[in-house]
Parts: sequence; C-alpha cells; structure tokens
Amino acid sequence: MSKKKFDSKLLDQILNNMIDTVGNSKDEIFQIGEQCRKDFESISEELKEVKILVLKIIDDGDKLDAQVRLARKRLSEVSQNFQKFSEAEVRDAYEKAHQLQMELSMNRQQEKLLRNRRDDLERRLIGVQETIDRADLLISQVSVVMTYLTSDLKEMGQALEDAQLKQDFGLKIIEAQEEERKRLSREIHDGPAQMLANVMMRSDLIERVYNERGAQEAWEEIKSFKKMVRSALYEVRRIIYDLRPMALDDLGLIPTLRKYLQTTEEYHKSTKISFINLGQDCRLPSKYEVSLFRLIQESVQNALKHANASEIQVKVEIKDERVTAVVKDNGKGFDVNEVKSQSFGILGMKERIELLHGVISIDSKPGAGAGILIQIPLVSLEKANK
Repeated sequence: MSKKKFDSKLLDQILNNMIDTVGNSKDEIFQIGEQCRKDFESISEELKEVKILVLKIIDDGDKLDAQVRLARKRLSEVSQNFQKFSEAEVRDAYEKAHQLQMELSMNRQQEKLLRNRRDDLERRLIGVQETIDRADLLISQVSVVMTYLTSDLKEMGQALEDAQLKQDFGLKIIEAQEEERKRLSREIHDGPAQMLANVMMRSDLIERVYNERGAQEAWEEIKSFKKMVRSALYEVRRIIYDLRPMALDDLGLIPTLRKYLQTTEEYHKSTKISFINLGQDCRLPSKYEVSLFRLIQESVQNALKHANASEIQVKVEIKDERVTAVVKDNGKGFDVNEVKSQSFGILGMKERIELLHGVISIDSKPGAGAGILIQIPLVSLEKANK
C-alpha cells in the first residue's frame, strides 16, 4: 500500500500556526489576569473603606441607641407628670424622642446597606482571586504547551514519516497533560485557594473581634485561625506530594505506602489506618509502583473525604504473577449503581487500571462501608509493554 510523501514544510507551517495561536492565547490570558489584579486592588480598597464605615455606623448607632433610651425615659417622666411641665417642655421632649428614633432607624438602615455591600465585595474579591489563580495556572499550562510545540514536537517530527501519526501522538500527550492539570486545578481550587480566601476573611474578623469584644475572644479566634492555616499548609504539602512522592523512587512501594498511611493517620486523628503487607517486600518497575501508589492513595482519600470513616484497612500482596491490593473502610458507604460518571476519582482509577490491564471491583452499600479490590497481572503488563 503506497503512502503519500511526507511534507515536512507543510507540517512546520502547521506547527508555526499552532505556536502563533497558542502565543496569542497566552497574551490574552495574561491581559485578563492583569485586569483582574487591578480589579482585585480596587475592590480591596473599597472593601477596606466600607469596613471602616461599618464600624463607624455601628459606633454611631450605639450612641444613638443610648440617647433614644434617655429621651424615652425623659418623655415618660413628662407624660406621667405633664402638669409639672410647660407645653413647650412637653413638646420638646416628644420631638426630641421622635427625632432621635428617626435617626436611629436611618442608622440601622445604613448599617444594613453597608453590611450587604461589604458581603458583596468579599464575595467578588474571592471570585476575582479565583480568576487570577486560574489565569496564572492557564499561563503555566500554555507555557508548557509552547515549549512542547517549539522543541519536543519539532525534534520528534524529524523521526516521524507519517504526519497523522505525529499529530495523534502529540494530541495524546497534550490530552494526558491537560487532564492531569485539570485534576490539579480542581484540587488547588477546592483546597488551598478556598482556605486562603477564608484565611484572609478570618484575619479581618480577628481584628474586628479584638476591637469589639476584647483580647480574650480575639485569642480564641486566633487559635481557630492557626488551625485553618495548618490545614491549608497540609493541603499544599499533600498536593506537592501527589505530584511525585520522592520515597517511591528511593525506597519502593511498600515503605512509601507505610509512611504515607502513617502520616495520613497522624493528620486525621479521628481515623485509624492500618497497613498489612502479605506478600514480598520487593521492588517493582517504576510505572507499576507509581500506579499502585496512586490507586491506593485515591481509595484512602475517598474514604477520608466522602465516607467519614473511622477505620481504614489497607492490604497489599505482591506475588510473581500479580499484585493485589484491598482497601476497606467502615464509613457511610454508597450505592455503587448510582455512582455518576462525573465522579472523577473513581473514573480516574478505572482508567488507570485499564492501562495496567488489571481489574478493579467496588463493593459498597449505604451504611455498610466500602471495599475496593485491585488486581494487576504483572506478566500481562510486561508482555504488553514489550
């Protein structure tokens, strides 16, 4: 079967067009990020001014409230003993009480409007910060794609004789990278980004508590604030660890799993995590170890985040022909038939298992915990990768 002649100039032209398009997209994302930063600064300044006004209006309201109480007391005295006071004094007492009551009502209305404005600005600030974070992440992703297009893909093109093969190969790599970055983006957005936004809001709350309620209550808020910062730090470290656990290359699967589960148990003090190694404590090829670690890690995290489990048990058995891993928990369980395709964790596990030519089975029902069985045939994997 004859093949069309490979036109490297045409492919280079296509690549150059792709690079120009990606470069322009990067510039547009950068402009969006810069505009969001300006908006962030502007909203922050306005929020600071509104907070000052809220504190002032509250203080004014407290003073007015005290004056209203005194005026009512005066009016009550005049009403009960009106024969002792002149008509002008009675009228003055009534008008003063009425005027102060009107001012207090206006003060309360202004306070409500300012509080609503403050809450709206805080929500906008969080949204703008999320947009900034996404823009920064996209710029980083686009930079990787630019590097890939300008170097790796061009060098690879010299060795490929079929343009379609090159296109398919490049798209597969980019697709895999983008899926991993989407996962990281979701984790950063749902974890550290949200926590840091809360940290910013809580820091303002501590200052206000200190001014309004005193040092003791402010100290209690600081304790809670420290826990929040510690949680954010843990999430950042976990995400970094998720990228690539160093111990996996140095020590292998079993020691890395044992250390990971021990550290996870120390952080989640309400959950007991046990680890049992039934088979050989031997090294596997790197790609097997990484995949098995990720599968067990995802299973444990699901039990912690979604099942509210107090006990998790992990068993691993390495034999010559296969690896078997079992993760059980006593959490709230779920209906396996109702797990949606949008469940990225389980979907990702199934896809990874398919790449390893293995099988995964999930046994769970509401109120009865969950069990995950993973089996990977080492012989089949070795043959498949030859």
